Amino acid sequence: MRGRRTRWTIAVALVFVAAGALGVALALRVRGSTSSETTAGGPESSGAISVVAVGDIARCDSEGDEQTARLVAQTNMQILALGDLAYGSGSAEDFSNCYDPDWGQFRDRTHPVPGNHEYETPRAQGYFDYFGDGAGGGFYSFDLGAWHLVALNSNCGDDSAGCELSDPQLDWLEHDMQATSATCVLAYWHHPRFSSGEHGDDDSVAAFWGVLDENGADVVLNGHDHDYERFAPQDPTGEARDDGIREFVVGTGGGLLRDFSSSAAENSEFRLANTYGVLELTLRPDGYDWRFLTTDDRTADEGSAACH
Repeated sequence: MRGRRTRWTIAVALVFVAAGALGVALALRVRGSTSSETTAGGPESSGAISVVAVGDIARCDSEGDEQTARLVAQTNMQILALGDLAYGSGSAEDFSNCYDPDWGQFRDRTHPVPGNHEYETPRAQGYFDYFGDGAGGGFYSFDLGAWHLVALNSNCGDDSAGCELSDPQLDWLEHDMQATSATCVLAYWHHPRFSSGEHGDDDSVAAFWGVLDENGADVVLNGHDHDYERFAPQDPTGEARDDGIREFVVGTGGGLLRDFSSSAAENSEFRLANTYGVLELTLRPDGYDWRFLTTDDRTADEGSAACH
């Protein structure tokens, strides 16, 4: 049991399908589910597993998504897709015409969350139809090696099951965090709690941070601002703390790039504007390594940290 809460945990059902010649278990995700997953062809669960993360991806009038897709195609890593995946409105046509031609090849290894543009189509129907069971009903969790990964819906209306402590999504998150025995925890959704970008800090997701921090989470990934930014570990109020959560904003998947605001947010450690790229994370049993790889094959930012 993680964290300092004393409430009872709930049992969470595991649903598996057999896949691959090696009999690798791949999780079938449903809304609010928790599942166990091992990457096909990837390292043993006791070793390191690498993932790629990026959001704000596909526009029919931009070649940025084609460039980032070429980076991802060089790997067999699992993909954490951080929302705003098909501009302009996340419709079925946007997914078919803009996202699928370049990023559709990765659909079977993509773990998505919805962004605000997906909800420009009522109930994000284009998104949920495109990803099907892979969308997990909007929020879900799964394990990769020693890590527990939590995907949340930061579109805080009724369709997301809410972002406040009294809402179903937060109740599920509290139970999920209490139920996991994983050494390290990573969570991701679209809207960043902290950002130096055009949209700035978003306190509508503060409750996410509160539950994650209380239960010892290590990393949060977001999109929404079309730039790359890395923060020092901090608490839910933005105070630097060695055992806080490190946030990465990775809105560099192919949408129109933007500059930062005139001043850096508190605890911002690295910022890169006007550059497409993806974040590679190597999830080790006791920590993680990061590398932001640009579409001109530069490593613009890299480092390592231990889990709490």
